[in-house]
Amino acid sequence: QVQLVESGGGLVQAGGSLRLSCAASGRTFSNYAMAWFRQAPGKERAFVAALNWSGSLTRYADSVKGRFTISRDDTKNTVYLQMNSLKPDDTAVYYCAKSRNPYISGIPGRDSDYWGQGTQVTVSS
Repeated sequence: QVQLVESGGGLVQAGGSLRLSCAASGRTFSNYAMAWFRQAPGKERAFVAALNWSGSLTRYADSVKGRFTISRDDTKNTVYLQMNSLKPDDTAVYYCAKSRNPYISGIPGRDSDYWGQGTQVTVSS
């Protein structure tokens, strides 16, 4: 069993930054790819970023490329999402997810077996 707990969300003005954290407990997560997703009100859940088991490979949604950075610290069993130059369109509940595999899935989310409860990010204009 794995538990994922997100933190770091909040209210920020446009152009500001936030760093989200996803702390994993239970089964070792260092062998698995991890990802971040988000869901805005009235919209479907959308992929944001992913990284493979070693952190050597990353993938981003076009909408966040150059602004967001995903990283991991396996000594802390934690995955991060550094979000810079935030826009009102980034407002959403952000979720982290653990993959069943060490590599990034061709369809992010399809192989995710554990999800966090989410953390709210609100960007004001």
